[in-house]
Amino acid sequence: MDCHLAGRMYHDADEVWEGLKVGTLVKLERELDNRHDPNAVMVVYEKDGEEFKIGYIPRGENVDLANFLDMGWNNIFECRISGIKPEAHPENQVHLTIKIKRNDS
Repeated sequence: MDCHLAGRMYHDADEVWEGLKVGTLVKLERELDNRHDPNAVMVVYEKDGEEFKIGYIPRGENVDLANFLDMGWNNIFECRISGIKPEAHPENQVHLTIKIKRNDS
């Protein structure tokens, strides 16, 4: 799945902007108490043991992903930054690619 990072300008992305590079691994976490989107999936960047909410998977593109996370399948996904366009509108500056991890067992 490919998508942009929604809500980037409303959260912590500016605090860690210099660390957000193509290839950076980010975490996906459900936000069950989100009053704007019942399927909210946060995108979290870790730096020096601290977590920063940098945005969300866009509404409407998050339903299946939210369902998998709700079933406890958090560790099967890998989400990486696949594009950065600083000159673009904030809602289009960060592009994400989400893949199902390969099972090497």
